Amino acid sequence: MDPGATLVRGPASNILESNKTGGVWRLKDNAYGVTINRRVSTSLQKSYSLGSLYFSLDQLLRKGYVSKAITPVYQEKGGRSRTYYRLTEDGKRALQEAREYQRTLWEGISKAALDLKEP
Repeated sequence: MDPGATLVRGPASNILESNKTGGVWRLKDNAYGVTINRRVSTSLQKSYSLGSLYFSLDQLLRKGYVSKAITPVYQEKGGRSRTYYRLTEDGKRALQEAREYQRTLWEGISKAALDLKEP
């Protein structure tokens, strides 16, 4: 894995990327576009277009964090194939780094310290 290409470039810019990588990991053998998008949208409580999802998945693929396999055409699906994604070992390491980064980022900071006002 390229040491400069991790999920941990900054706290805000990679929350979505980490969530998509985590979605692929959690879905295991059922990780394809629609299921990943549903998982990420539910987790972050925000809808994302399939176009932005596939763009992100292509980035994760280029970084070596996921691999993809295209299934044969299924007649029962209207003659369309499905692309499945699987987390690679580099992806698992990057996800662990992102998890550790988030843990250390929030270590020692309580909710009270943020002094959030109710909406």
